[in-house]
Amino acid sequence: MTSLATHDSSAIPEPAAPVRAADHVEFRVSPSTYRHWHLDIDGEIATLAMDVDEQGGLVPGYELKLNSYDLGVDIELYDAVQRLRFEHPDVRTVIVTSGKDKTFCAGANIRMLAASAHSWKVNFCKFTNETRNGMEDASTHSGQTYLAALNGTASGGGYELALACDHIMLIDDRSSAVSLPELPLLGVLPGTGGLTRIVDKRHVRRDRADYFSTKSEGLVGKKAADWNLVDEAVPRAKWADAVRDRAADLARRSSRPVGATGIALTPLDKTREADEIGYRYVTATLDRRSGTVDITVRGPKSDAPSDVAGVHDQGADFWTLAMTRELDDLILDLRTNETELGTWVFRTAGDVDRVIAYDALLLEHADDWLVREIVLYLKRTLKRLDVTSRSLIALIEPGSCFAGSLFEIALAADRSFQLFGVFEEVDPDATPAAIVVGEMNTGPLPMGNDLTRLATRFYGDDAALAAVRERIGDRLEADDAEGLGLVTFAPDDIDWAEEVRIAIEERASFSPDALTGLEANYRFVGPETIETKIFGRLSAWQNWIFYRPNASGPDGALRKFGTGQRAEFDRKRV
Repeated sequence: MTSLATHDSSAIPEPAAPVRAADHVEFRVSPSTYRHWHLDIDGEIATLAMDVDEQGGLVPGYELKLNSYDLGVDIELYDAVQRLRFEHPDVRTVIVTSGKDKTFCAGANIRMLAASAHSWKVNFCKFTNETRNGMEDASTHSGQTYLAALNGTASGGGYELALACDHIMLIDDRSSAVSLPELPLLGVLPGTGGLTRIVDKRHVRRDRADYFSTKSEGLVGKKAADWNLVDEAVPRAKWADAVRDRAADLARRSSRPVGATGIALTPLDKTREADEIGYRYVTATLDRRSGTVDITVRGPKSDAPSDVAGVHDQGADFWTLAMTRELDDLILDLRTNETELGTWVFRTAGDVDRVIAYDALLLEHADDWLVREIVLYLKRTLKRLDVTSRSLIALIEPGSCFAGSLFEIALAADRSFQLFGVFEEVDPDATPAAIVVGEMNTGPLPMGNDLTRLATRFYGDDAALAAVRERIGDRLEADDAEGLGLVTFAPDDIDWAEEVRIAIEERASFSPDALTGLEANYRFVGPETIETKIFGRLSAWQNWIFYRPNASGPDGALRKFGTGQRAEFDRKRV
């Protein structure tokens, strides 16, 4: 499944031929179009079997041998995880296994990694991390527990996939192993959380973790279980019964509803042209000359349903869910396909009261399974925005509806501008722009650091946070919002256009690499979590290692793997 470099027996020619980037990567898939996964549901237990089509690479230039994977494989996995949560509330345990005998997953395809552009590697690893986090989120918050049934060797990203599951079973046949061979074989690191999850999640001792990560062949059977790298090692003769019994045991402990009916995640209505991407509630205008994307998120067109039954009746058309799906798809599309558009400018349009009413409905029925999934999905999508390497600017103007759940977008921005007054020459009678802090901003939508965006914004300033809490539900115009520290600047209509223009043009003049580092350092404060370590510490180091000649140079380990030649390393520690 997904992860980082791992061990795939296919030889890499030297030098590796460049892999042509896909002309356009589409994230909208469905089970009927899967090439690499089989999803079977038997009552409360689902089996998600990885059976990668070797010739099914997203772009030409490599074969996906040994259940190795590329971005296309992981896009299908992400879709399956989403559908299990929304379409199958009756599923309590998800078994992740392999459709190939004696091979679970060899991780990310090495040939693909060796020949891909750096930006492609980074986006690939980031999306894979987010998918793994989504599986853990399902186990933790949705009662849909993931069980890894390793019916063969799981190396590199394959083992990292297992680490994202709540329980790991390894077949004990004296040959099937778990391993993280990236360091000894490829000169890189396991880039989708392997190092962090081993010590932080599975509590493997540091010295053992160090030994394990430098042993390319990994560990098998009882020793892997004794070191807590897996939860249990099961003889082949007892394998099928043991997996079935463990899945049933996990299902009995689940909090998933009984007798609930899922909703269909119907295909997104999306149009994509050279300079515009459009959905029902989200539109994006692409300006390649300035390197910017203008994104508008529209509020609900009608009043919220009167009760939770209305949420279920509307299903995928319920505004919060529909808007979140569109924003999620847009973020993925832009991150992958539009790497040179480095500044995203967010606006909203709609009725503030309607946004707050939709939020209130969700908050009132937080115990309902579908409501819970909608809020959790919104949380994950906003987290995806947080870790996106783009400059984010929010513009709050008359007609905006930055309230409650949509105000989270402004809180996620690196800078925000709220117009003081109105545009006198456009509409002097307009209602001045106002923001509304709601209950949705005070807990249900935490960042990767487990703090709300408000708590992150005012970290270490309890008085400022308390002052904001006292104004929950109030319409805050520019002077009040700026005074409370909720926006960065509040220019009037005379200065508005110039200040916004300068901010955007200045952003475009800086080094994109330096901006990515700047933004990532400032967006997360306070305590470290597994998520912040994976996206901050691990991903930053891995991206740097990928760029170094020891890994990706002509004599680097990624290029030499499979050729019978040893890599030539620059021995200096930098």
